Amino acid sequence: MKVYLLIFLFLFTLNCTINKVSNLHGYRSMGDKYEKIVLAKSNKNDLRKIIGPPSSISKFDNIWFYIERKKTNQSLYKLGKKKISSNNVLIVEFDSLGLVKNKSLLDLNDMNDFKIAEKKTEKKFSQDNFVYNLLSTLREKVNAPTRKKKKINGGP
Repeated sequence: MKVYLLIFLFLFTLNCTINKVSNLHGYRSMGDKYEKIVLAKSNKNDLRKIIGPPSSISKFDNIWFYIERKKTNQSLYKLGKKKISSNNVLIVEFDSLGLVKNKSLLDLNDMNDFKIAEKKTEKKFSQDNFVYNLLSTLREKVNAPTRKKKKINGGP
């Protein structure tokens, strides 16, 4: 009877938290900050004041990326597994003058599930050709003096 009482108290104390524990990575409240960006009026300095420095900058185009990801613990039955509760990516594109040309906010519903191909690629060449044999012979002749040197110095 005491064992059942201890197990009940243990499970009860684990579930006492009202709020679920969340880990936030990136910027907070991206939706509110998205509304403050004005097309053809806001510039890079305005974005640094509103949101801060970007998470990533495109090397080829004038595009800035801001990322917000929030993971929360699931129930006790899931044994501490975390679930992505929000995943927002703000993409801001600038024109040549540094003004905002385009903006878009991608959320959790816009995420794509990519399936990795299970198929393996087979090689279409063989190692029994003339060039391979020639190069391997040359490699062995180049490495031959080092092998002799190792044997003289007591190496393997």
